[in-house]
Amino acid sequence: MATTVRESRTETAPPGLQLPGTLLGVGLGGFVDGILLHQLLQWHHMLTSTDHDHIGVRYYDPDTVSGLRMNTVWDGVFHTVCWLAVLSGLAVLYARVTTGRRQVWASRVLWGWILAGWGLFNLVEGILDHQILGIHHVHGGPYQVWWDVGFLVLGALLLAGGWLLRRGGRPVDPAAPHAGRADRPV
Repeated sequence: MATTVRESRTETAPPGLQLPGTLLGVGLGGFVDGILLHQLLQWHHMLTSTDHDHIGVRYYDPDTVSGLRMNTVWDGVFHTVCWLAVLSGLAVLYARVTTGRRQVWASRVLWGWILAGWGLFNLVEGILDHQILGIHHVHGGPYQVWWDVGFLVLGALLLAGGWLLRRGGRPVDPAAPHAGRADRPV
């Protein structure tokens, strides 16, 4: 029975790392934002902006008990979405990579996609939440525009750095044995 070129390529091509890496990057980038900026530094919560009530999104003052409660709920929704992105990324990665997992976790390709996903998170969140919806800013006050711009620049740098890291990596074939070591199941 003859095998077509397309079937042959499909059978031998390593599983794609773009989707799981991007999902992991979006989720992990969201966790860095939520844990660092929302919880540790307490620069903002999900609905703490005072300058954009015109879009129908209500501002909740984090300096009141009821405002902090509402912001805590929405921060929890945000963290739930981040957790689901990480869980989905891990599930897709696990389904696509059945052997040689250690090699995949060490690959520049996967880590490039993770960095790109983090950059994508920053860009989407920065444009949507900070600029369009205005539901919060990175750090309110007289320099909030510069903090927001810095967040977007960081996102662009992460995206570009991830893209370059991914391009510089060798294609990952989880079925190929490691050089100098016996391929051990992970």
